[in-house]
Parts: sequence; C-alpha cells; structure tokens
Amino acid sequence: MSLGKTSGAESRVGRKSGVGLLWAPLLAIAGAAFAAEIPFFFLGTPSGHDVEFHLYSWLEVLAQWKHGIFYPRWAALAHFAYGEPRFVFYPPASWMLGALLSAIFPWTVASGVYLWIVLVAAGVAMFVLARRWLERRDAIFVAVLYAVNPYHLVIVYWRSAFAELLASCLVPLLLLCVLKAVEATEHEAWRAMVPLSLVLAAAWLTNAPAAVMIHYSLALLLVFFAWQRRSARLLLVGAGAVGLGACLAAFYLLPAIYEQRWIDIAQAVSAGSRPADNFLFIHTTDAEHDAFNRIVTWLAVVEMVVIVVAAWAARRWREAQREVWNALVGWAIACSVLMFPVAGLLWRALPKMQFMQFPWRWLLCLSMIFTLLVTVGLRRCWWRAAVCAVSILVIVGAWRYAQAPWWDTADDLREMQDNMATGAGYEGTDEYTPLGAEPGVIDKEARDVTVDGPAQAAIHVQQWDAESRMFTAEMSAADRVALRLFRYPAWRVEVNGRVVETAARAETGQMLVPVEAGMNRVEIRFVRTWDRAAGGWISILAVAGVIVWIWMTRRGTSDVRPRTSAA
Repeated sequence: MSLGKTSGAESRVGRKSGVGLLWAPLLAIAGAAFAAEIPFFFLGTPSGHDVEFHLYSWLEVLAQWKHGIFYPRWAALAHFAYGEPRFVFYPPASWMLGALLSAIFPWTVASGVYLWIVLVAAGVAMFVLARRWLERRDAIFVAVLYAVNPYHLVIVYWRSAFAELLASCLVPLLLLCVLKAVEATEHEAWRAMVPLSLVLAAAWLTNAPAAVMIHYSLALLLVFFAWQRRSARLLLVGAGAVGLGACLAAFYLLPAIYEQRWIDIAQAVSAGSRPADNFLFIHTTDAEHDAFNRIVTWLAVVEMVVIVVAAWAARRWREAQREVWNALVGWAIACSVLMFPVAGLLWRALPKMQFMQFPWRWLLCLSMIFTLLVTVGLRRCWWRAAVCAVSILVIVGAWRYAQAPWWDTADDLREMQDNMATGAGYEGTDEYTPLGAEPGVIDKEARDVTVDGPAQAAIHVQQWDAESRMFTAEMSAADRVALRLFRYPAWRVEVNGRVVETAARAETGQMLVPVEAGMNRVEIRFVRTWDRAAGGWISILAVAGVIVWIWMTRRGTSDVRPRTSAA
C-alpha cells in the first residue's frame, strides 16, 4: 500500500515538474518577445522594406475569405486593381497566418501580434533543440537569446520580412531532425525521413529563399555526417526527405515553378536585389541601400567574432559532442563565406542561389549557430551578459548612426484598409507582374470595362470579384472591350457562352475581349490550370502516404513489444 502511495506522489511531482518545464520557458520567451516590441507602444508599427507587401496581402486574403475563396491565387487589387498572381508564387504560411490574425485582432495591432507569435515560436523551437544537450536553465537562456537575437530584431524593425522571420522557427528543427537521423539505427533511420520531410515542406510553404537556404544547409550537414559515419544511408534518407517534402508542398511548388513563364520573374534579381549588390561591405550608388548594408555588415561581423570566441571556449562541450561541434563550426564557416564577395562564383553557379537575392540572408542560419555556441561556450553569466550587451549596442548603434527604422501610425494602417474597401488598390510587385503588363502607364482611374475602339456601348457590370467577373455589353458594332485587369493565361473568358481568345493592349497589357454587335454577356473566371490540379493531387497522395507509413510504423513497433505474463 505504501509503495502505491509513494509512486502516486512521485507521479504527481513528475506532472508538476512537467508543467514547470512547459510554462517557465514559455513565460521567459514570451516576456523577451514582448520586451522587443515595447517601442511599438510609443512609435507605432515598424514600416520596413516589405511591410506594405505583407500587410496588403493579409487584407487581400481576408477580403477573399469573405467571398468564400479559401486559397486565393490572384491578388485582385494589386497594381491599383489591375491584379497580379501574387498568391501563386508567394508561399502561403505567412499570409494565411497574417490574415487569420487580422480577422481576430484589431487591424492596428495585427502585425505586432504576428511578430510576437513568431518570435515565441522561434524560441520554443530552439528550446526543444537545446534540451538535447543543455540543462533547463541553459536551454531557457538559448531559447530567449534566439527569439530576440540581433538578426531577428533587424527583420522586425528594418525589414518587416514576415515570412523569413517565420522560417526562423524551422532552422533549429532542421538540425534536430538531422541529428535524429544521424543517431538512428539502420531500422529507424528511414523513420527519421518523415519528420525531416515535414520541415522541408514547411520551409517551401513559408519562404522560398529560406527554403533554398535550408536545403543547402541540409545537404552540407548530411554530407558531413555521412562522411564522419562512413554511411551512405544518411544521404539516401536526406534525398528521400527532399523528395517527399517537395511532394507534400507540390500544391504550391508545381504552380509556382510552371507559371513563372507567365510573369516577369527576372525582376526579382534586378539592380539592387541582386546578390552582387548585397554582399557584406558592398557599396552602391543608393545611399539608403548602403546604410542598411552597413547594419547587416556590422551585425554579421559581430556574430562571426563571437562565434569564434564561443567555439574556442566550448572545449568541454566539444569533447562530449565533437561531431555536433564540428558540424556547427563548418556550417558557420559556410554561412559566413557565402556572405562575402569572394563567394560570387558560387552564387552564380549553384542552382536557385541567385533567387535568394541577399547573401546576408544566411544570418538566419548563422544566428541559430551563434546563440547555441554562445550558450555552450560562454558558461559564465558575465560573458553571456557581455554578448547580450554587445548585441543591443549593435542594434542601438545601427538605429542611431546608420539608419533609423521607419514607422506607420494607426492612421497609416487604416489608410491601407480604406484603399482596399474603396477598391483603389495598392502598388503591385515587379516580379509577379504578368508578362506584357506595364504598371507604370496604367490609368488608375479607369472604369472596370471600357470600349477599346470607336463603337458605342451600354455596359452593365453585374459582378466584379477577385476570381470571377461578369458584365453585359450592348454594342453598336463589333469591337473589343478593355478591362481593368491584366491578361494572364489562367483567366478564361466566355462571350455568350462561347470561350474566346483574348488579347493584351500593347501600351498597358490589360485584357482586351472581342465582342459582337448587339447584346454580349461576358463571363471571366480564374480557372484551375493543369499545374494546380496536378500539384494538389500530388500533395494529397503524399499526405496519404505519410499517414499510411506512420500507421504501419506504429503497428510494427507495437507488434515487436515484449508481452508480459498475466501472473
């Protein structure tokens, strides 16, 4: 009887300890993330490089949800209501989360809530990784430091790159999954493929440049561990995870790859956005560009120096975790080299590297290594305090002497809502502009439908939604009507129930629809092209395969468990 009471007490203590392990890290990370946003209460919302792109995307998605379009493809009010296929190409995770938060919270605080949630999620991901080696107190420290590391603060205050920040949650999980695959037995190694593939799929669905970075990091880590262990099996597991991850994300990936031929994707690496213009210590003719480049240059140099010191100081941890230490140092060296002009040839030669645009984006991975090595190498409190102080000084110095952040007030944010509500629209994105379109010469005050030629017409617009338009045109003679809509192959146009071939106006690229004399009923729909249908089915089959694999794996595990006697 006493044994039963003792074990019950121990289980209660265990449960309480588990609760403590859960809530203490969460409160610490949440508090640090909140502290990072204190200036918001006094200055407004940071208006970084990408803020309008993301916030208008959230409003666009929210508006389309209200019309029953769960997964938008066409940004109807981009380019001042001429539209662009933004959501075909930009991964869905950030704009889905942003739109959801915009539906729940007041619009003026939605972005702040988003940033807080993402910083907390990044800290939790790091805590899960760090608990493999570190005591609870050290794991909490590294989680907090990672959540509010200097590069994250640069994203928050200067860049507003909401999707890239969300991808930071995946970097610790990538290393965790790789280590599980490395430590797995031959029988268990293939099971490690599924969680690794989920991380890779999540990367594609979060931020394409970060996904490229994560896949190259995976290749580096797997090659290193395969060489250390003399095991080709790790490379096969990694290749399988890459393939499965791509299949899971195929509903986004296949259309994004195939339909690039329909947009001006080369604008993504135009002057100012090319890797050659964004290496550390690079100078251009753009003063604002160079001011921001100085910020990330100082930050990168500080992190590199601290990593060197921390890696040298982590001698004891290196003896216990030599493979992991070597992998982290090698990964840090690769990230650092790729940020300097000397790596220009690699940026031109390696597939898709140029579409990462900014070499300093490798700070996303380097910052994870930075926080981990600081924690395992600099054990004394005063060392850690010094690193935190230097990090804060870098941010404050950048704010004061290089480039102060820009700010949006509540009125600025409400103006965005007004532009959406009135249908005035907003500026689009160069690289997502349909081929042949010329946003710089469009008439922002144009009607939805006008006659392109000399004929007279009575036009009545019956419906003008994001993915479906309908109107009638009673024409005095055969002619063409010009729409306030850029031509894109996914638009199907029917005139009086018959599919017609449209054209693009030479000056603007807007759609021209041929109509006959008399009454014309025109229906325009954004249809599901073959690539979207195929991508969707590939993802469905991949998800089904993963579910079956997990079920069979668990069933096989339960079958081999030793049975205890009933005695």
